[in-house]
Amino acid sequence: MACQSVAAVMDEQALLGLNPNADARYRQRAMVYFEQLKESQDAWEVCAEALAKGIYNDDHVKFFCFQVLEHQIKFRHAGLSAAQQQLIRETLMKWLQCQLMNAHPEKPFIRNKAAQVFALTFVMEYLTLWPKFFFDILSLVGLNPHGVDIYLRTLMAIDAEVVDRDILHSPEVRLWETRRNTLIKDGMREQCIPHLVESWFQILQTYQHSHPELTCQCLEVVGAFVSWIDLNLIANDRFVNLLLSQMSVEELREEACDCLFEIVNKGMDPVDKTKLVESLCQVLQSAGFFNVEQEEDVDFLAKFSRLVNGMGQSLVLSWTKLAKTGNVKDTAEALQAVESKVPLLLQLLVHEDDDISANVVGFCYEYLHVLKQGPLSSCSGDTQPSSADLPQLTDQQKTNIEAIMLAVMKKLTYDDEYNFENEGEDEAMFVEYRKQLKMLLDRLAQVSPELLLEAVRRVFTNTMQSWQTAPFMEVEVAIRLLYMMGEALPASHGAHFTGDTAKTSALQDMMRTLVSCGVSSYQHSSVSLEFFETVVRYDKFFIVEPQHIPNVLMAFLDQRGLRHNSPKVRSRVAYLFSRFVKTLHKHMNAFVEDILTRIQDLLELAPPENGFPALLTSDDQLFMFETAGILIVNGDSPVERKQALMRSLLLPLLDAFRLLLAKLPQETEEERKAVLADCLSHAVGFASRTSKAFSNKQTVKQCGCTEVYRDCLQTFLPALSCPVQRGVLRSSVRSFLHRMIICLEEEVLPFIPAASEHMLKDCEAKDLQEFIPLISQITAKFKRQVSPFLQQVFMPLVLAIFEVLARPAEENDQAAALEKQMLRRSYFTFIQTITGSGMNEVMANQGAENIERVVFTIIQGAVDFPDPVAQKTCFIILSKLVELWGGKDGMVGFPDFIYKHIVPACFLAPLKPTFDLSDAQTVLTLSECAVTLKMIHLKRGPEFIQFLQQEYLPSLQVSPEISQELCQVVQQPDVKVLKNYIKAFFQRAKL
Repeated sequence: MACQSVAAVMDEQALLGLNPNADARYRQRAMVYFEQLKESQDAWEVCAEALAKGIYNDDHVKFFCFQVLEHQIKFRHAGLSAAQQQLIRETLMKWLQCQLMNAHPEKPFIRNKAAQVFALTFVMEYLTLWPKFFFDILSLVGLNPHGVDIYLRTLMAIDAEVVDRDILHSPEVRLWETRRNTLIKDGMREQCIPHLVESWFQILQTYQHSHPELTCQCLEVVGAFVSWIDLNLIANDRFVNLLLSQMSVEELREEACDCLFEIVNKGMDPVDKTKLVESLCQVLQSAGFFNVEQEEDVDFLAKFSRLVNGMGQSLVLSWTKLAKTGNVKDTAEALQAVESKVPLLLQLLVHEDDDISANVVGFCYEYLHVLKQGPLSSCSGDTQPSSADLPQLTDQQKTNIEAIMLAVMKKLTYDDEYNFENEGEDEAMFVEYRKQLKMLLDRLAQVSPELLLEAVRRVFTNTMQSWQTAPFMEVEVAIRLLYMMGEALPASHGAHFTGDTAKTSALQDMMRTLVSCGVSSYQHSSVSLEFFETVVRYDKFFIVEPQHIPNVLMAFLDQRGLRHNSPKVRSRVAYLFSRFVKTLHKHMNAFVEDILTRIQDLLELAPPENGFPALLTSDDQLFMFETAGILIVNGDSPVERKQALMRSLLLPLLDAFRLLLAKLPQETEEERKAVLADCLSHAVGFASRTSKAFSNKQTVKQCGCTEVYRDCLQTFLPALSCPVQRGVLRSSVRSFLHRMIICLEEEVLPFIPAASEHMLKDCEAKDLQEFIPLISQITAKFKRQVSPFLQQVFMPLVLAIFEVLARPAEENDQAAALEKQMLRRSYFTFIQTITGSGMNEVMANQGAENIERVVFTIIQGAVDFPDPVAQKTCFIILSKLVELWGGKDGMVGFPDFIYKHIVPACFLAPLKPTFDLSDAQTVLTLSECAVTLKMIHLKRGPEFIQFLQQEYLPSLQVSPEISQELCQVVQQPDVKVLKNYIKAFFQRAKL
């Protein structure tokens, strides 16, 4: 009868929707039903009954019932009656009892969900309603395998709830949960942990042969709980011997390794930790685990190497702690324990599997740190020796260091499978692993720079002597090691070839060999890249030995570099060549024209019609144009020759630009228009990049290049009025104008009015936002020279901004809202630039109506928009306007404006609910607000104080005492006093 009554109560149609293959209508109905059961006071009880009596065989229905129960416990437990809470406990225990009798266990996803519900119930009730939670479960399940499985899953779920909290909550919830979890752990330690540990021992012993999966689960539980329970319960002969015996069982040893790792990682007294690790190692060694080369199972070795790393790092930590105490005997024993693990460390470090090797990098790094400090040098404190004061190493330590060096060098080597043309996940992992090895190399250099340099020199010299017959990976790693010395043995500003003679001569010898042995011709992209990277890292070598420059230049320019068959190499070499030329251009005067001739075809604008892929991408070409510019500008040719060379570099770009610009409006296909516009943009970008060669010492004017850049401007500016692809074209021409303002100085001024007129036509928010910095740059650079132009362009620009800001936008269009916010900020910045550049007349000559309109927008920006960045700018402007126009001889009518609008703004803005005084940016705004009040007092004197005391502050219901206090502070000479006071004033006002 019970079954029928429940079946009648549960919505069978809705339950059909739980099947993942059910149609959408049923699935929707199931969702609605789930919500009903969750929110009902007692309807969920049918789910409890269904679970307790095992009414449904469908897995999805069972899972559903557990979900409903989970919701009640998690979110509604406190509101349940005592009878309902008892019902949940009984349901769980009855369900568990059923599991003991079932021939087959439930599916893992149901067991996991059940374990979660058990764990949630435990967390809610252990401290109050169900202190015998574990005793009840253990007495019920005994050593029944199905029951033990649920028990272990429950323990892992409890660990997830109480210990391993990765879920992010608010600080208040986190604090409450932390307190609750601490109470639970304390209660468990007092009442049941010894019993739990005993149960784990029994499970491990009973099932290690018959049920390896249960044994592994139990080992995982021990590993999870060991971090917060009494370690003596686990780290004893009985338990550890059992774990060590399981290290020899193939199905168990990976989990046993992880469990031992957690035990070793547990914080404890350094002497005890050393003894524990040593005893573990003794057993592991005698069982043959240290014979790594005889082990074929890489999955086990990955776990074992992690364990060795944990043991090694624990011993180093013990040594560090003991060294600080000054206990020489114990410190020496800890060091001996560390050193005795180095042979095992080395076996794992050189293992062909990179994951196994990577697992012990941490221990290796810390061992080297011990050597860097010196065996007992830390006894006196934490001081670190300088490179001139490196510790004396024993012969064994030197041997260890050399072995680590050789291991690192070997492991840095690429393997045959590395795919250079199509790098995927495996390649990315090897690159990351190489970074770890580089850390070891850097640390080796700190411990013994001489040994490292000698080892690198030996490997490098031997490889370079036979590079023609050596595999690519050996050649690459030999050059790579030389490259890595640049960071491992640092030098100020790359000056590797001055100072310490031993280091200098070794590096100099290796560089001489590198550039003269012919290895640049090696036919593998990795070797080519490493060659050029190293040449550029040590570019100062060529200042010492400039005779090698011609050979290296040829390598850059021919099929070894810029014309290599790999696009990746060509691209990187374009960048490296520009760096090489920047450093060494003074030594290249004799080759300038030869280089320009050789790279001429690489400086051509790739025409969109051409179906052939160009040797270099447009981004690579930017570096080539910059390089060409540097060679021309810094060469020792006469001015006329520089002018001619620059003209021959830029004229082909200008001719191509004119042709393409004429074609663009006639194109009909959108894709084709975009291609043409990109090509035009590249032409402008290339011309712009050549100008980076100029400096204060070598200006455009001094090099006779003014005219050719003016020609560029005349050619590029018509693109601003092109009716198609406006965004791309305007952006590139605007960038060019920015460069020309710097390079051409006042020569650029005649081009600005027409350019501005075109850029203000048919504007979008983004156009204006990018145009304003250009005007600001002109204003800041030329000041009074551009005053007439600014007076002319001021209102058209302001009106264009107003028009764009006034355009309606969708309420939820966040992109449009952000664009408007950024434009508003740009507008205020523009006004700030104008007012701050000493050109009072630009705004003053706009007519009273326009001035008023603009200043009202500043008041609005200061008060109405909750954007502290813009508000701060607005108060800076208001302060400046008061300074300019607020005095006796200021603008007519402005004092009235101060009292009617600016003073209220200084109070209304901070009183807004959106004005957050705990936000750093807002506090800066408040500072500027204080400065504005101070400036008003400076300009208006006692009249302002009288206005505040008698009119304005009373209108805000400020008491006479506070009002008088504020006025006294305003009159203090130091504005800091006002800034501090005003913050407290508004904090009080907002309470």
